[in-house]
Amino acid sequence: MSEGDAAGRLVRPFTLTGGRTRPSRADFTLITSVTAVDPPPEGATRPQPEHARILRLCAKPLVVAELAAELDLPVSVVVILLCDLLEAGRITVQAPRLVSRTPDLDLLQKVRDGLGRL
Repeated sequence: MSEGDAAGRLVRPFTLTGGRTRPSRADFTLITSVTAVDPPPEGATRPQPEHARILRLCAKPLVVAELAAELDLPVSVVVILLCDLLEAGRITVQAPRLVSRTPDLDLLQKVRDGLGRL
């Protein structure tokens, strides 16, 4: 990587978010599932290049952490971009499913028995 590439990489996330450092919403966690709206809403403007990449990747549901890895961008930057798309009606989000707080004793017993056989 040349010196110019390294310097450009430091500026890029700031440029992508228009200088914003905080998301406009708190809807997103690392395991929030994101899906592109297809077809796009009526009158939707043409997305910026990074927004378009997100929409392509989210043709099928994808969680925020995977999306950040695919884009090779910090999660904080991806969340700001996702807020833009959510507010424009271009994506839907699915919050993580709550897991029961009570342990499944039958499952725990099976795990213990299986570990005992090892």
